[in-house]
Amino acid sequence: MTSLWLPVLFVLIGFVGLIWSADRFVGGSAALARTFGISKLIIGLTIVAFGTSAPEVIVSINAGLKHAGDLAVGNALGSNLANIGLVLGVTALIAALPIQNHLLKVELPVLLLVTAMAGWFLFDAQLTRTEGLILLLSLPCAMYLIIWSKRHHPEEVDEDIPQMSRARALVWFAVGLILLIVSADLLVRGASELALAFGVSPLIIGLTVVAIGTSLPELAASVASALKGHHDIAIGNVIGSNLFNILAVMAIPEIIAPLTLDAEVFGRDFLAMAGLTALLALALYFSAYFHRNQGGARLGNLMGIALLALYAGYYVILLG
Repeated sequence: MTSLWLPVLFVLIGFVGLIWSADRFVGGSAALARTFGISKLIIGLTIVAFGTSAPEVIVSINAGLKHAGDLAVGNALGSNLANIGLVLGVTALIAALPIQNHLLKVELPVLLLVTAMAGWFLFDAQLTRTEGLILLLSLPCAMYLIIWSKRHHPEEVDEDIPQMSRARALVWFAVGLILLIVSADLLVRGASELALAFGVSPLIIGLTVVAIGTSLPELAASVASALKGHHDIAIGNVIGSNLFNILAVMAIPEIIAPLTLDAEVFGRDFLAMAGLTALLALALYFSAYFHRNQGGARLGNLMGIALLALYAGYYVILLG
């Protein structure tokens, strides 16, 4: 057991590096795009919104190249569970989260459709290269629908884009990307060695340690925004991040190398993610219906407690 200090150190350095470098990468990317005259709306909906998923993407690519695709699948499913159960749960406890109408009409139905498609592919406990390509090629379509929807609601997009010169933005973009790659490599290597040492599958490590670690940027950003009173885009950001996790993070390793998974991936992990997604959808639709004449629907404290409780319950089943 004394030899475990090195993989633990790799994991810790990987987490810290991912969080720090993801922030620099997103800031540099957004500022660089701004210097080329790209609108704040498009930057907010692409680079900034999906940038918080950069750790998951880099970890996914790294895991695929190291033939640890099950760790990447666990990361995608576990991150989606964490985004709903942990990120939204904690944020809703801090402040009631407003529900925008366009989320109910466009983004949420798209997420439900994508979740169902992922379930169809995972049902046979295999992910083929063709299925990975279908998922990845669906991403531009989903992004187009989100951009089309939010063009009509530009006031609901976070426009806090750093001001910096093109040269400085390029430096932070490059530094952030390089450190993301290095940090992801350390995290995957350390997590894989820990899984081997403790006799658990890389899938479990992906669902737990890696998933929570790569969801920390979303949690930190959502909590910070809620404390500042800027919590009106929290639900939209989680929906966007979850779409990206299914269509990119889960798809990329299968394009690199097709994967055979344990049957529990569908029967336990996917169904838990799908169930939490469906519960969130029902809560949003019911709240919007019953509060349609009361100044707008909100995701409140009780739902936050329920999401956190269900998320904790999943971990009890997973680790029990």
